[in-house]
Amino acid sequence: MVVANLSNIVTDTWVNVTWDEFMELVDHPDYQQGRFYYYQNYMRIEMSPVGSVHGNTNNVVANVVNLYATLKNIKIKGWVNTSFRKTSEGECQPDLAFYIGDKVTFPPLNNSPVDINGLAAPTLVVEIAASSINDDLGFKRLLYEWLGVKEYWIMDAKNNDIIAFEISDGGSRTIGESKVLPGLNIATVKEAIQRSLTQDDGEVNRWLLGIFS
Repeated sequence: MVVANLSNIVTDTWVNVTWDEFMELVDHPDYQQGRFYYYQNYMRIEMSPVGSVHGNTNNVVANVVNLYATLKNIKIKGWVNTSFRKTSEGECQPDLAFYIGDKVTFPPLNNSPVDINGLAAPTLVVEIAASSINDDLGFKRLLYEWLGVKEYWIMDAKNNDIIAFEISDGGSRTIGESKVLPGLNIATVKEAIQRSLTQDDGEVNRWLLGIFS
């Protein structure tokens, strides 16, 4: 972690800044394609290019979650690359985020970051790690614990692997079956990603339908 020089920000690492400095950079035209995170006076702007492995994994995981929830009649609403902000305290922009369950209040649809000062954080958050696996397991994991996310999945895109955590009481532990999507084995998500390396989306989805039905 480094101390910020706002005239020459180092991206893809955690940088020590105030909230006001963070907000200045969020609106800076040079970083409009970046993904922003903020936790305990540290900011991370991710500017690395998104390749096909990252995009494919993102697509497959979203398909698995949405198909499972649909077939099991679980109420769900998903967001892709959306910012969630706790003003003056924290921010995240995960690859995928889902609000799940009958008692969940969905955020309003607009072009502003989702305000989670009064609204709950997403139920499930997914990060696709192409080159940031250590960060996703470390500082981001602490961020999602603090925000109150219920479940956090890290997709290791390079190794086609997945690590899933249940978050409760401010801490987290690895799980083999989703708690927010009861009955969904994490191994099924991993196999769907493996199949996507040689099969098209239709083939993978038909396999999933057979597993879930």
